[in-house]
Amino acid sequence: MALLAVNKLTKAFGGLVALNNFVLEMEKGELVGLIGPNGAGKTTVFNLLTGLYQPTSGSIVFEGRDLRGRHPHQITKMGIARTFQNIRLFGNLSVLDNVKIAHQVVINYGLIPAFLRVPPFYRREAEIENAALELLEIFDLKKYAHEKAKNLPYGEQRRLEITRALATKPKLLLLDEPAAGMNPQETHDLLELIKWIRDEFDLTIILIEHDMSLVMNLCERVLVLDYGSLIAEGTPQEIQQNPRVIEAYLGDEEVAAWEE
Repeated sequence: MALLAVNKLTKAFGGLVALNNFVLEMEKGELVGLIGPNGAGKTTVFNLLTGLYQPTSGSIVFEGRDLRGRHPHQITKMGIARTFQNIRLFGNLSVLDNVKIAHQVVINYGLIPAFLRVPPFYRREAEIENAALELLEIFDLKKYAHEKAKNLPYGEQRRLEITRALATKPKLLLLDEPAAGMNPQETHDLLELIKWIRDEFDLTIILIEHDMSLVMNLCERVLVLDYGSLIAEGTPQEIQQNPRVIEAYLGDEEVAAWEE
């Protein structure tokens, strides 16, 4: 059984069809890229997978369970986490608190212990803080633990957002343009980080990205959306040579740049 099976997924907003009959099947451990022009429907896919939108039609099955009708926090508990194109950290909270909040999604001690401040509450809070600090150390962010998140350099904020997503203990990680705003060195470092995360945390990853060099050097399979429809799927090499993809999105100049 596939980890994720999406079949004929459609989302319409009134008369506008943002996504039309989208199909995706993913096995555990895959690293898949989702590309296409602005407005092609890529983020709509992520919003449907995480419960921010409900589909107009079609199905989403994760580990054999239908996701339709579930709320975002329920889907997070089931094992799907995401980052956003525009960083959505709690800027005025500390780096540590940003990660602790994510842990709260999957570590629940109930309202009564929290209200009464009984010993189990303090034990669980200590567990959450220790787990958060361990993650920050893994991602070389522990030195910023008590710094406000908004004060971190841009690249570190991106890394913190990924760290926070991992705190929910996902099985499927959705990365929405993680290289946006990064310089070439930061992008190269990110490529290596994503590879490491996939292997170290035993994850399956879907990546939305406009940096084609990152996509083609990182992803094992690439899907291409255009006007809400899936127009191509294949290996990076097959996508680079697909005439319909070149016409709709890539352009001859970009393909030539990869081949240099």
